[in-house]
Amino acid sequence: MAAATTEDRRPQDWANLVLAVVLFISPWVVGFVGATVPTWNAWIVALVLGLITIAALSAFAEWEEWVNLVLGVWLIVAPWALGFAASINAMWTHVVLGVLAVALSAWALWDWRHTPHAHA
Repeated sequence: MAAATTEDRRPQDWANLVLAVVLFISPWVVGFVGATVPTWNAWIVALVLGLITIAALSAFAEWEEWVNLVLGVWLIVAPWALGFAASINAMWTHVVLGVLAVALSAWALWDWRHTPHAHA
């Protein structure tokens, strides 16, 4: 049964992978590539999010979703924590993508906790 529950979470994982790609290219697309701090933050978080999501696609583990959830929360608070909240494009990109990452990870965690599955 565990394989079936992994399949059920694949939409969230694929969406998280797309989110990682969007986050990585966002400095160019949204226009804040000239701002070092938000650009590097976007790139680093995107790479970590992408790697964790690829791991989740190959073999689900609950901790991967928790890491993605924490990364999403970090994206939401990063503009203020790192001091680039005045850069409207960078701030809104981080907040919106962070909210989406949190929502996708929370959805996957909720599915995991509320779907019967075999414990090996």
